[in-house]
Amino acid sequence: MKHAIVFAAALACATSASAQSWDMPTPYGDATFHTQNISQFADDVRAATDGALDITIHSAGSLFPHAEIKGAVRNRQVPIGEFFLSRLSNEDLAYGIDSQPFVATSYDDAATLWAAQKPVITELLAEQGLKPLFSVPWPAQGLYTNGEIESVADLNGLRFRAYNAALEEFATLAGAAPVQIEASDIPQAFATGQVAAMITSPSTGVNSTAWDFVTHYSPINAWVPKNIVVVNQRVFDGLDADTQAAVLTAAEAAEARGWEMSVAEADSKTAALAENGITVYEPSAQLVSDLEGIGKTMLENWTANASDSAKSILDAYSK
Repeated sequence: MKHAIVFAAALACATSASAQSWDMPTPYGDATFHTQNISQFADDVRAATDGALDITIHSAGSLFPHAEIKGAVRNRQVPIGEFFLSRLSNEDLAYGIDSQPFVATSYDDAATLWAAQKPVITELLAEQGLKPLFSVPWPAQGLYTNGEIESVADLNGLRFRAYNAALEEFATLAGAAPVQIEASDIPQAFATGQVAAMITSPSTGVNSTAWDFVTHYSPINAWVPKNIVVVNQRVFDGLDADTQAAVLTAAEAAEARGWEMSVAEADSKTAALAENGITVYEPSAQLVSDLEGIGKTMLENWTANASDSAKSILDAYSK
């Protein structure tokens, strides 16, 4: 069934000028606010085009696994897709500056960083035939463990869930053992002992019912990472001018709405963690100091290996 859908999507891409149906993969489940936001985006496009362009959302990695979504859009297996931006850090470190610890820890800082990052990301994606439509942040990342963590030394030896290269580096510098686990696999990973701790958003914590496998959460606000929605440029160019305008207008609304949803999500989901029995505690001064030290080391490593375009993001952000 999956291959039939992919074939149909590829056929639709090949005849994009007359296509009226797009398949859109996302790695996140229907309960995730990101998925709810792109569902509204699809509704807005459908309404604005009087049904001439119908976008079908395929959530929870049901059409493509997370790691394949960008490539699927690039190769026109699907016209459009959503993925976690910093997953592309292995291509260019510019993609992952928002996942560097303690560079941007508030929504205001994250917005300023995105303003500096967007032109560079747009140029990098254009080289691969991709066009960014909008980007929406997750709430700031917090620490989930069994028992309170007073210093980074308490993480030593723990199997630590990672979702990108930056978090792998973070876990290693903390003395933990990083293990790549997708959001949808978190409960099973904890249940089977693959991991014993993680840094992720309160949204992901609630969506994965973290109270079933950890006891404590600390809002360390380590970074504010983003998802991005991209469209294949060739497919987009095949749309008539009115439909292109409808997609761009809906995308602009989705970005503004998504940031607002994320802000509301941060408060409501942190409260939900506490309501379900997780102890929510403020990080100790020692833990903050230790984490900031890791962040400083990571930023030095990032700067030493970053491209000139990536460094230009940090320069613009710092100003």
